[in-house]
Amino acid sequence: MGRPTDDFPDDGGATAAVLQALDLSADPTYPDLYQGPNLSGPRARVYGGQVLAQATVAAGRTVPADRLPHSLHGYFLRAGDPTIPIEFSVERLRDGRSFTARRVHALQEGRPILSMIASFQEHQSGLEYAEEMPADVPEPTQVRSALEELAGIDHPAARFWAQESAFDLRHVGRSLFLAPDPDSPLGRQMVWMRARAPLPDDQLLHRALLAYACDQVMLEPVLRRAGRAWVSANQSMASLDHAMWWHRDVRVDEWLLFVQSTPSAQGGRGLGAARVFDRAGTLVASMAQEGMIRLPADA
Repeated sequence: MGRPTDDFPDDGGATAAVLQALDLSADPTYPDLYQGPNLSGPRARVYGGQVLAQATVAAGRTVPADRLPHSLHGYFLRAGDPTIPIEFSVERLRDGRSFTARRVHALQEGRPILSMIASFQEHQSGLEYAEEMPADVPEPTQVRSALEELAGIDHPAARFWAQESAFDLRHVGRSLFLAPDPDSPLGRQMVWMRARAPLPDDQLLHRALLAYACDQVMLEPVLRRAGRAWVSANQSMASLDHAMWWHRDVRVDEWLLFVQSTPSAQGGRGLGAARVFDRAGTLVASMAQEGMIRLPADA
């Protein structure tokens, strides 16, 4: 089987579906209230990255176009029902000379499933430095894609990753799709990621899509350090909260490298952290997510 290339693979309309989900409709009666549809997935609840990205777009709809999100902090409060549309209620907390703050509640039948605060800033000059990307990382064309690894496996999760996902994931080293990784006791990992189709030139959209995509891998280092895989039996995982900082403009239809770690796990919770670099080695974002993780030994 040949090596992956830099060509965009056929995504079967997955990218268009994500873009449609992020094209929120405004409520004509209530200001700053938006609604978005849900995407299908391998689980019986709404994918958290979808809600996070939609909330980012909803907040951005109420902010001047020259101000982009630089940070968000959100809590996942309830599992979302994929059969019920989500309403996004935006609260205008502050409109300053340089910064704008918004709070967003994602609601289903009046009950919040996500609460998020995001901060936006106009472009400004100032102190500039950044951590460097690790050296000698294989290029994405030298790493096997999840599309290749899971092709032909008749399982809902495998079909999602190989056929329905809008993003191409390529783990540097072993993935955790089918088996644990015995060679990474500290849980560190690197993953290349890129949208499977070209995207519009809209920086708010690209930043929201980075929030969408990262939720797919943020808790993987916790599984890796625990010696588990996504298919390991009798485990339960759910995102609890998410923090994210965009440092520079980003394009998710160009290759991004997630450099990940897990600083701590305790109390049935595990923390995943990531630094995100573009292919040129520029640090474009940092993020952290804590999740509930219950393993058989915890029962």
